[in-house]
Amino acid sequence: MRGFDLTPYRRSTVGFDRLFDLIENNARLQQGDNYPPFNIERLSEDRYRVTLAVAGFRTDEIDITAQQNLLQVTGRKEEAQSGERARFLHVGIANRSFERRFELADFVRVEKADLADGLLTIELVREVPEAMKPKKIAINGGQLVEINGDRDAA
Repeated sequence: MRGFDLTPYRRSTVGFDRLFDLIENNARLQQGDNYPPFNIERLSEDRYRVTLAVAGFRTDEIDITAQQNLLQVTGRKEEAQSGERARFLHVGIANRSFERRFELADFVRVEKADLADGLLTIELVREVPEAMKPKKIAINGGQLVEINGDRDAA
């Protein structure tokens, strides 16, 4: 989506501002650093799992923050001393700080997070409040109901 301008679409649509903002933010993020790599899985209709490859990080070096419609995962590594760094002949495992953001849909919350074998897994659940769920409305068949001897349509 490099160089794609959404301005003409913004002018001719009403109420889609948030959608266009999400598209532009996503395009901006994809141009940036792709570290750490991650997977997003759909486990069922309302359950998701985000898995990040964070080899070399301990639990106390990773922060997970869930805000409204945003999940932010941050890893902080202390800078290695110059003497420690000189011992490596080759550094192929990324050992640097990172920040990864995920846009969440409405009513999605973090259920739990686990770190094992260099993989951080974050379980997400979408819980729509009962008042917001669609409801089936029964249609009265137009049967006549007698009330006190009068006939009224129900």
